[in-house]
Amino acid sequence: MNPGYLGSIPDHSRPVTSEPMSVSNFIRRSFRRRSSYHPGTQLDTWRDDVADVREAHTLPKTGSSVRRTLELDLIEFQDRELFQYIVIVSLKAGRDGSPVSVPEITYQFPKPENMTKAMREEEKNLCNVIPLFCFPDGPDSYSNSQLKSETFSFMLTNIDGSRRFGYCRRFLPEGKEDRSSEVYCIISRLGCFELFSTILEEVETRRKISLAMVYPFVRALKDAPFPAPGKTVKVQSFIPGRGTETIKLTRPLDSRLEHVELGTLFSSLSVEQVVQVFVSLLLERRVILVAQELSQLSRCIHAVVALLYPFSWQHTYIPVLPPSLIDTVCSPTPFIMGLQSSSLGLLDGQPMEEVLLVDLCKKKFLKKVGDEFTLLPHKLQTPLVEELRRCFERYERSGDSPSASASLNKEVSAAFIELHLQLVGHYPHHVGTEGRPQQFDSRQFRKALASRSTRHFLKVFVQTQAFQGFIQEREQGCTPTQGLFEQKVQENLRKEKVKKRISLAGKLRKS
Repeated sequence: MNPGYLGSIPDHSRPVTSEPMSVSNFIRRSFRRRSSYHPGTQLDTWRDDVADVREAHTLPKTGSSVRRTLELDLIEFQDRELFQYIVIVSLKAGRDGSPVSVPEITYQFPKPENMTKAMREEEKNLCNVIPLFCFPDGPDSYSNSQLKSETFSFMLTNIDGSRRFGYCRRFLPEGKEDRSSEVYCIISRLGCFELFSTILEEVETRRKISLAMVYPFVRALKDAPFPAPGKTVKVQSFIPGRGTETIKLTRPLDSRLEHVELGTLFSSLSVEQVVQVFVSLLLERRVILVAQELSQLSRCIHAVVALLYPFSWQHTYIPVLPPSLIDTVCSPTPFIMGLQSSSLGLLDGQPMEEVLLVDLCKKKFLKKVGDEFTLLPHKLQTPLVEELRRCFERYERSGDSPSASASLNKEVSAAFIELHLQLVGHYPHHVGTEGRPQQFDSRQFRKALASRSTRHFLKVFVQTQAFQGFIQEREQGCTPTQGLFEQKVQENLRKEKVKKRISLAGKLRKS
C-alpha cells in the first residue's frame, strides 16, 4: 500500500533487496494481528497497524513487468465510473470502557457485489486499513471547539503498481452536544484532486443539513460518467429550501495536472526552495515536509512530486506520519513524509541520516544536507528559477482564482518539462525499439550533452530507479505517446531532422 509516487525520491543507486509489500499482504498481516488482540487494546492495535505502513509504502521494483503511471491510469480508466465507493469514517469509543477512540467505517456505498471470495477478502481487509489514512494523526478525538474542515488525500498502490486514490473531507457534523469529527472518503482509481474536492464540499453541505441528504447525492454521483478532459458532467440533487440543484463537475483539458494545485506549494515556499526540494527528490534523497494542516501537507506533497513528470515516484511515501511511527524518519532508505507541526518536537534525539526537513508554515529549511543549492547545474537552475518567478508573479497579480490556479499549473509544469527535455530529451537516440534492438548505454547517453556540469548531474541521475523505470517503459513500448513530454520530445526530434537537412543541403550547395 502506498501513497505512491508522491514525495521524496529514493536512493536508486542502492538496489532494492526485498520485494515490496502489496496492499493485500499488508492488510492480511494487519487483519491477522488485529484479531489476535484482546478487547481494550485498541491503541496498541492502532500503532501496530500504522507501523506496517512503512513496509507497505513501496512501489514495485523497476524490474517488474508492469509499471503503472498516473498518465496510463487516466487513459485506461477514462470511460469507467467516477469512483468505486464512498465511506464515512467516525471515531468510536474503545471497547470495555477504553478511553481511546478508534476510527471505524460506519457507512459504505455501494456495498461490493459480484465478487469472488478472494476479492471480497481483499476489499474487506482494505476497509480495515482505510480508517488509518482518514485519521493519520492518531486516534485522539477532535473537539467541536478546535476542528475546522479540511480536505486531504492519500494513495494506495498495489504490487502491480495500480493505484487507488482516497479523497478525504474531515469536519464536525452539526449539533450542540459534544461531537467527534467525521471523515467522508471517496475511493477512486482516478487522480483528480480538484474535482473530488468539489464533490466533498457538496457532501459536507448536505451533511450539515442531514445525513439523509448525503445518500441520494452519492447515488446520483455513482451513476455519473467520468468526464473526458475539458468536459463537464452534471449531477442533480435536491436540497430542502433550495430545490433541485445541478452540480457541474468539470475536468481541465490537461488531465496530467488535475490531481495537483501548485499555488499552495509556491505560497508555502520560495521559488529557490521549491527547486531545491524538487532536485533533492529527483536525486532520491530523504525529504520531510512539515505543516500543521493536513490539507497543506497533502497539496504540497502532491504538487512537488507532480513536478517530477515524466518520471514516477518509486519509494516510501507517508503523507502524514503518525506520532507512534516517528522512528521511521531514521530509515536509511529514500522517503517522502509529511509531519504535522505539533509532532515536530518528536524528531529531537532521533538518529536521522541526511535529510531535508522543510517547514511549510515558516518557509524555512530546518535541516538540510548542505549542498541543495548546488545540486542542479547553474546553467539549468538559473533560467528555471527566473521562469518560475515570472509564473508566480503573474499568479499573484491574477489573484487566487480557479483560472489563475490553472494557468500557474500549466506554466510551472511547462518550465519543469523544459528542464527535463534538456536533461533527457535526447533519449530516443539511445533506446532500442522492436525493429531496432539497442541496449541503453548510459555513458553514451551522458556524452551526448555538451555541458560538463550537466553530464556530471546525469551521472548521478541515471542510477535512480525513476530514470531506470523511465527507460524500461520506453524499451518495452509502454510509453503514453499522447503524453505532453513525449509530444515535446517528438517535436524536438522533428526540428533536429529539419536542421540536419538544411545543414546537409548547405554542404551540398557548397560542394
